Amino acid sequence: MTSDDGHTDAAPRQARAIVIGGGIGGLTAALALHRTGWHVTVLERATALAPVGAGIALAPNAQRALDVVGLGDEIRSLAAWEGDGGLRTPAGRWLSRADPQRASERFGGTLVLLHRATLVGKLAAGLPDGAVRTATEGRLVDPGDPADPARPARVATPDGDLTAELVVGADGVRSAVRGALFPTHPGATYAGFTTWRLLVPPPARPFAPHETWGPGRLWGTHPFADGTVYAYAAAVTPAGGRAPDGDERAELRRLFGGWHHPVPAILDAAEPDGVLRHDVHDLADPLPAFHRGRVALLGDAAHAMAPTL
Repeated sequence: MTSDDGHTDAAPRQARAIVIGGGIGGLTAALALHRTGWHVTVLERATALAPVGAGIALAPNAQRALDVVGLGDEIRSLAAWEGDGGLRTPAGRWLSRADPQRASERFGGTLVLLHRATLVGKLAAGLPDGAVRTATEGRLVDPGDPADPARPARVATPDGDLTAELVVGADGVRSAVRGALFPTHPGATYAGFTTWRLLVPPPARPFAPHETWGPGRLWGTHPFADGTVYAYAAAVTPAGGRAPDGDERAELRRLFGGWHHPVPAILDAAEPDGVLRHDVHDLADPLPAFHRGRVALLGDAAHAMAPTL
């Protein structure tokens, strides 16, 4: 017997999952589901899988998650391993030094560093052709009922409604899926500081990765495996701020230009339009649950936290 959608009793339809959000978390969830036999559709409203940000550091637990989806060894081979480094003052004095050996013994590994785009590309490549639909916004209409096989979750798209046994809301800190599940929750609020991120070419003088703490300010610098330097900064500022004339590199020079080497050199090497600035938001009020019906929240949609935690 054949149903209206072409499936037969002898070959039951695959369980269907819809992932709303094509970032690192959403793609990892999609790949994990695909590898366990689910039919997965990823809905990403952006026109391409172009991750916001420059670099990402993966702790050993995150690397183990990539092991589950078959990418751990490949990502480790492409990444730079966090070596000797530590915490410094703005004048350059070392407050503490990292010990990769002890970190590996305690946590089962050390941080690895790579471009976000590299990780997103590898995750997307593991999915079937057509599984990721870009320029497609998904809106949760009905969370469904896992106790009722006749009531799947329903997601509206510009091309019509989709139904699934599972929906994963991986749509970030301003999650619309979270808002649909918990409409009375206040949502994300400003965490009190803003961040900048940038990439620069390999420097003439090598240096150890480090993070530097000053009053109300923070700077971090980490080389990638190809020598490119990933740098990030944070400062306590009012929400919604922008540099005069839009020159965020000049703003960073004002805030950090007098700090120790290699901070000024990195700022000199940065392209003026290559500096990303974003306010940091978190969920100060925790959600009552990370799921409802057939819908589960993931990542910032579920528990957005400041990166300083």
